[in-house]
Amino acid sequence: MSATLYDLTAEYMVLLDMAEDPDIDPQAFADTLEALGGEIEMKADGYARAMKQLEGISATVKYEYKRLENRAKTIDKNIARMKQALQDSMIATGKTKFKTDLFSFTVRENPASVVIDRETSIPPEFLIPQDPKIDKKAIKAAIDRGDDITFAHLEQGESLIIR
Repeated sequence: MSATLYDLTAEYMVLLDMAEDPDIDPQAFADTLEALGGEIEMKADGYARAMKQLEGISATVKYEYKRLENRAKTIDKNIARMKQALQDSMIATGKTKFKTDLFSFTVRENPASVVIDRETSIPPEFLIPQDPKIDKKAIKAAIDRGDDITFAHLEQGESLIIR
């Protein structure tokens, strides 16, 4: 039965101790060194083969991960296109709310969102202190209150709900 790499390493350490012992027969030392040399080389070769195989598996897994990630993105884009086509059809036909045996369909208005027209014209009270960041919630609240906001306006979109 062949020795493990751990065992061979321990045997090499013993061999190093033998090398430092002046009373060791030089031929016995040379024979022990030769016997160990072949075994560790075989183990090293086996390790190298296993590592090469694992490197190949790792590269394949990484490639498949990227391929599947790209496939998922494509599928997500197709879902978004299908959802938009269904929503457009429902709006065009005036059927914006109905149920089937499996699903409920509703086209609803989303809450109004702030659209910034001129970022450079936004007063400081609508900026969040840090690297300048726009506080769209404050802008929306100001617009809802009726404040005179000339740098932004509200837009309200629609979305399709499938349950």
